[in-house]
Amino acid sequence: MRILFDENIPIGLAGLLQGHDVLTVQGLGWSTLKNGALMQRAGGVCDVFVTLDRSLEFQQKIKVLSFGVIVIIARSSRISDLSPVLLNLNDAIGSIKAGQVLRIGD
Repeated sequence: MRILFDENIPIGLAGLLQGHDVLTVQGLGWSTLKNGALMQRAGGVCDVFVTLDRSLEFQQKIKVLSFGVIVIIARSSRISDLSPVLLNLNDAIGSIKAGQVLRIGD
């Protein structure tokens, strides 16, 4: 599965996901893009977009996207706060469909 991490997801989380190709917004040089432009570009590079941005699904038309969006609900973006949701994240990655939003975490 091709996964794209939003800039608010620490790159260290990628090492904890096995069996997936993980790209980052920063690594692609897209940090300056606003969410709308980011979502348009992401369609060509990922199957799943992972973010901590709880408002993304209300600001963008997710149903028309060619990939799914996973929103992690966590206390912070520290690995220690994100690692408890890893099992749920792997499950969500395995089940998400294009145009769907899944919220995982607290």
